[in-house]
Amino acid sequence: MTKHVAVLMGGWAAERPVSLASGVPCAKGLRERGYRVTEVDVGRDLPEVLAKLKPDVCFNALHGPFGEDGTVQGLLEIMGIPYTHSGVLASSLAMRKDRAKVVMAAAGVPVAKGLTVSRFEVAKRHVMEPPYVAKPVANGSSFGVFIVKEGQNSWPQELASADWPLGDEMLVERFIPGRELTCGVMGYSDGAKPLDVIEIKPATGVFYDFDAKYAAGGSIHVLPAMLKPNIYQHVQEMAVRAHEALGCRGVSRADFRYDDDTDTLVCLEVNTQPGMTETSLVPELAAQKGLSFSELVEWIVEDASVDR
Repeated sequence: MTKHVAVLMGGWAAERPVSLASGVPCAKGLRERGYRVTEVDVGRDLPEVLAKLKPDVCFNALHGPFGEDGTVQGLLEIMGIPYTHSGVLASSLAMRKDRAKVVMAAAGVPVAKGLTVSRFEVAKRHVMEPPYVAKPVANGSSFGVFIVKEGQNSWPQELASADWPLGDEMLVERFIPGRELTCGVMGYSDGAKPLDVIEIKPATGVFYDFDAKYAAGGSIHVLPAMLKPNIYQHVQEMAVRAHEALGCRGVSRADFRYDDDTDTLVCLEVNTQPGMTETSLVPELAAQKGLSFSELVEWIVEDASVDR
């Protein structure tokens, strides 16, 4: 019998456009592999929609709050529908960047010095000596990220706005100069294997922001990253260690900064729902290993389960 896959996409978080851009090619790839696919633009009526559809599997292509933070994962656990990517605990933990850092650091993964403070505090004074980075504790796609440079006398006053949409808590971290690296991981526990390492160079500016991530030509991807062999292997090892420490399953992607001058590597975060758009990193990393896009999404679906 043909497996029926509901591809969950859209939602109502700030990352809705990215989710839609991920979901559509995933649905196409699954159809190419012979699955029966229903695309679901997720709303708050999702339980009723899924009860009518009765899918065999949910492919989670949601990003941001609700879709990536353990919430929809909990719903699917209650409904007993196998789903892709990480489970409730790993999803919620990885989404809270400050909490995830504590767990990763305890596992020996290097992280940047930082603190969690109210956005209103960040908007009125330097809570850390510049240079530093301020970002929402529970969002992705570089939404709401501010870089305060060394010697800068001003601070991100936009954070005091009454219509700020990305939560009241901000993670403020020491800015790590150097190179932007990312490494994918596939699998679970002692079966987790690293993919290769990409260096990301924004086509303009110095920050891998939303446009650099998702606009065509917004960034230059160097694959494999031109690193000393021991550093390359270290990035892969730390990506797997972070994946395992957080309890991730399926595919994850760990983002790093590496400073050649000081030989400093830090893990910025782990993404439990990596983007699957045409410019996304995980499909590119999988292709380097010989997996086509459709083969990748098939692997993700066949890895699905409940009690993750």
